[in-house]
Amino acid sequence: MRGKLPWYENVVIPALLRHARSTYGHAMRQALSEAGFGDIPKNGLYIMGGLALGAGNAPLGVLVKELGVSKQAAGQLVGTLVLRGYLESMVDPADRRKLTVTLTSRGREAASAQAAARERIDAALIARVGLDDLRRTRRTLAALSDIGRNEQRDAVGG
Repeated sequence: MRGKLPWYENVVIPALLRHARSTYGHAMRQALSEAGFGDIPKNGLYIMGGLALGAGNAPLGVLVKELGVSKQAAGQLVGTLVLRGYLESMVDPADRRKLTVTLTSRGREAASAQAAARERIDAALIARVGLDDLRRTRRTLAALSDIGRNEQRDAVGG
């Protein structure tokens, strides 16, 4: 007689992704709140984390595209992050039509707290499944992302 399948074998991948994402999101939000950065709006973690990992300036247009929200919504989000002292915005000296945003020292401190929470979850994940499985998961998620990008490109005739 065969044993019972693990619980996750009966859950669709989108649901697993949602729950896995919430594990990181909850840990990051809690760490930020404990460090005094509880006023970062929804999607703010994505922008700040992206800027911190990108090591430098990012044109607002790139952030909008990656975030998948309207220009207006992204502009409001960036404006809120600027007002709360996490970001500084300036006109791109190379192209005055573009707005460039950078992390302030407060933004870097918050991004550091966010990264520490992510690293803590990563370490717990490695302890549970091992580094090889984590690498396999990254490769699988990257393939899934590529499928999405290719389908979007094909849908617009690119």
